[in-house]
Order: sequence, then structure tokens, then C-alpha cells
Amino acid sequence: MAQYSRLEVAQVMKETGMVPLFYHPDIELGKKVIKACYEGGARLMEFTARGDFAFEVFLELNKYAVKELPGMIMGVGSITDAGAASMFMQMGANFIVTPSLREDIAMVCNRRKVLWSPGCGTLTEINKAEELGCEIIKLFPGSTYYPGFVKAIKDPQPWTSIMPTGGVSAEESNLKGWFDAGVTCVGMGSQLISKEVLANEDFKGLTEKVEATLALIKSIRK
Repeated sequence: MAQYSRLEVAQVMKETGMVPLFYHPDIELGKKVIKACYEGGARLMEFTARGDFAFEVFLELNKYAVKELPGMIMGVGSITDAGAASMFMQMGANFIVTPSLREDIAMVCNRRKVLWSPGCGTLTEINKAEELGCEIIKLFPGSTYYPGFVKAIKDPQPWTSIMPTGGVSAEESNLKGWFDAGVTCVGMGSQLISKEVLANEDFKGLTEKVEATLALIKSIRK
């Protein structure tokens, strides 16, 4: 069962401005990744459940976060149906992220008051997601969109909260473009937790990068 309400999760997303995301089948390595991000100031982690037996990995990582990392909010991404969403919520997922807009996922998440963030690519999809109770829209894939798209949506709909995922980097020009356009937060995967970091187990470097990225986001928002 989720430890944080959807409003609490949405608030942390807005306050920190960044949701790190990653997947790896190795539980012990995953714990080190989460701890490194936590020590860098991150308070959210999206585990992208894409591999076989990913639910076993998430279960152990969430238990670890609850016990060892107070305030770390664990969620699950790449969820494509209501059954999977329900299973991960039973394991304590505090938010559910999907690659597309699925009403069946909206229903099971809303029933449990768990935040869900659907992947949307058009204004029609965004409006439908908001009608279904979505707090923060995932703009996906972010690499095919530009900050101008976000600005065009925010002008007539200033209440819409958007989180681009994919195509977001830790470079100042990239982050400034997104936040100046009005995004609520950004989802960062391989641009933050790279294959090199995982292969070399450079957790100190990961902590430093997370810390620097969060500081950069804070300065851009001033």
C-alpha cells in the first residue's frame, strides 16, 4: 500500500522539479543507485519495470527505501495495463507512470488515491487525462517535442502540469528551455543515470550529478 497520497507525491514532484528513472535487474546495484540519488537530494525514483521478474526487483528496492531512506518516494513506470498497476500498488508503489493514456489504469489508481502520470502527446489526450483526474501529465516521448509545445499548451491552460520524459538532459540550456516554458518537473533517465555510471558503479559521481542538477533546476526557477 502506498505511503504517500497522490497530492503529497505531486507536491514533491513540483518542489524538487525532477524524477530520476532507471531499470536494472540487479537488486543490490539498484539499492546503490537509489541511495546515491537520495544522497544527492532526490526524493523520488521511478523504477521502469521493463524486464522479466521486474516486480521482484521493485519489491526489494521499495522495502529498502522504506527502511533505510526516509522520505524517498518510490514509483513504477512503463506500466501498460490495470493488472500490472494493481500489482505494483500492492507492493507499495506511490505513483504509477504509463507510456500512454489508459482509462483502466486511471480507474485502479484513482480508487486507491495513487498518483498516475500518463504519457500524452496531444492536447486532446492531455485534456482527457485531466478529466480522468490526472495531476501531472507525462509528455512522452519528450525527445519528439520542444519547449514551445509546452508553452503553447500552458498559454490557454495554465492549470496543466507537465513532466517531459525522454529528451531531457542535465545541460543548463536544455533544462532552462523546459522550465522557462512552464513544465512542473522533468523525468530523467539515461541522461542522469547512464550506462557508464551503472557499468563503472560510479555512485559518488551519480550523487554529485543529481545534486548539481537539482541545484541547477532551483536556480533556473528563481
